[in-house]
Amino acid sequence: MFEIRRGRTEDVDGISRVCSESCLDTYDGIRSRENILRNNKIFYNHDRIQNELDEVSGWDGYFVALDDNNVIGAIGGGMTGSEKSEVFVLYMDPERRGEGVGTMMLNYLTEIQKNKGSVEQWVSVQKGNSKGIPFYEARGFQFVNEQKAYSNVEDENYISLRYRREI
Repeated sequence: MFEIRRGRTEDVDGISRVCSESCLDTYDGIRSRENILRNNKIFYNHDRIQNELDEVSGWDGYFVALDDNNVIGAIGGGMTGSEKSEVFVLYMDPERRGEGVGTMMLNYLTEIQKNKGSVEQWVSVQKGNSKGIPFYEARGFQFVNEQKAYSNVEDENYISLRYRREI
């Protein structure tokens, strides 16, 4: 049986592992390996995750899916307006995809955001992400527009697809 709860200090290494491994698996072939490794180092390092476990304005904190106390998924998001929220990160252990845990984590975060007043939820998905795009579309997210990816650096032109749904 899976458990979903707020991430804790003892989950930091598991969150880092799941996010980093999932990025390598998800973005292989659609982003350069250098880009993936750089972003993993920036966003999914131990200190940053430790500092982002708890809720602050605009960030709900990290939540984890556990199986036998092992982190198999991580999600985080926040309110971006009085009635708008966003899923900023949702990653599954690549070996555990397709078990329904991602949906359970999304539902968990969605309830938190609805309780804060959100009536619409947004997410950015890498263009060409054959894992994320069908996942979000199957859960009612609809494509809105394209924009330059947040993590681009000079000479990178990766595109994020913006999706939204009413909640």
